[in-house]
Amino acid sequence: MKPCIIAALLHCMAAVASAATGRVVGVSDGDTITVLTAAKERLRIRLAEIDAPESAQAFGARAKQSLSGICFGKTATFTRASTDRYGRVVSRVYCDGVDAQTHQVENGLAWVYDQYVQDRSLYRIQRQAQRDKRGLWSDPRPIAPWNFRRHGS
Repeated sequence: MKPCIIAALLHCMAAVASAATGRVVGVSDGDTITVLTAAKERLRIRLAEIDAPESAQAFGARAKQSLSGICFGKTATFTRASTDRYGRVVSRVYCDGVDAQTHQVENGLAWVYDQYVQDRSLYRIQRQAQRDKRGLWSDPRPIAPWNFRRHGS
């Protein structure tokens, strides 16, 4: 086997081995949840690869409501790959088997976060949401959350 294939397989096996689960006990916004693990540890988890509108932004409340609908009270599966500057675990999240990142992008309630995206298929899903004018894409000039945070509005 080629070294790059072996490295990829080891990476995948490590990701599966470090998967954790917990019950979603809170949803802060369209890309952040709180999970209670079996060990009674409360973890704030930031959905990787996407950025949802801020609470004060247009579609911020809808993004939170959408994420709540698929995750709140359900079992979340995630990895503890990294931690952001706010102490949140950054991870791909699956709530009862539903890919939360894909769900948010597909419904026009989050942008693909160019700076951090690894799953390039999210771009295809985002383009379809834009074409269909779903969620935030119904706005002729949606403001990306990273620009909203930078400029304060």
